[in-house]
Amino acid sequence: MLVNLKEILQIAEARKIAIGSFNTPNLESVLAVIGAAEELDVPVIIMHAEVHEEICPMNIIGKVMIQCAKDAKVPVCVHLDHGEHLDYINRALEIGFTSVMYDGSALSYEENVANTCIAVSLARKKGASVEAEIGTLGKRELGYQTENGSSEDEPKQVYTNPYDAERFVKETGIDALACSFGTAHGLYLTKPRLDMNVLDEIKKRVNVPLVMHGGSGVNEEDYRTVISKGIRKINYYTYMAKAGGENIEQHFKVSSFPVKKDGKEYSVYYTVVEKGKEKPIYYHDIVNWGIKAMKENVLKALNVFSGKC
Repeated sequence: MLVNLKEILQIAEARKIAIGSFNTPNLESVLAVIGAAEELDVPVIIMHAEVHEEICPMNIIGKVMIQCAKDAKVPVCVHLDHGEHLDYINRALEIGFTSVMYDGSALSYEENVANTCIAVSLARKKGASVEAEIGTLGKRELGYQTENGSSEDEPKQVYTNPYDAERFVKETGIDALACSFGTAHGLYLTKPRLDMNVLDEIKKRVNVPLVMHGGSGVNEEDYRTVISKGIRKINYYTYMAKAGGENIEQHFKVSSFPVKKDGKEYSVYYTVVEKGKEKPIYYHDIVNWGIKAMKENVLKALNVFSGKC
């Protein structure tokens, strides 16, 4: 059942839960996420991020996402995540996305407002919803880290100013606000420290649903706390994708031994198969290993977000 962001967040507010919002840059992740949502009978959001264009172009994966959402047994919103260019946002709306996020958080406040208003105008013509961001989470969805853990060419994290958030929502007319209060995109190198006071102050001043980005990697206690404080959409990707990759990896390595080469230490992984019992590995096997692990990871997240556990 295809719905827009405003509609699905109304469900979240009525139930006092958060909707899981998952980046799905390929068919395998779309199947894993919607499959998990249907198994739990909970609404869900599937997203395509502009930075994932290199993984699969929006004009291909977007149409797949929309059809799968229409065929789903639960409410599904198809959302553009971190759209940084208005022409890309317009393309998503033309394809049929029911929600878009304009991310002008790296711009000046005035530029962010002006461009967000344009995004809202474009979306309203299509009956779509708009999420926008004020404050900066630092690493984006594909932030490449250096050896010391920093991310090159990425803005530093800046917490959302509650007073600016209030102005921003009033001036733009958005349907949901992504705010920065301690989470970050990508893998956490240390335990995230969420500033609940910032979240409380934003909630007092803003009358639209709040969104937490960088949701994967946050512990269950913090999930429950932020949901109780008004977070209604939680973006989640990295640890889902990591779970799929790790499950595939485990099928190819049973043990390892150390080697040294050119003064560096390496581990050589290998699989032991009895002679005469070797079996071919087909691509669909690899795909199914990934889908299974991603679905299990999503199930765990959705159970917490929806208050089922």
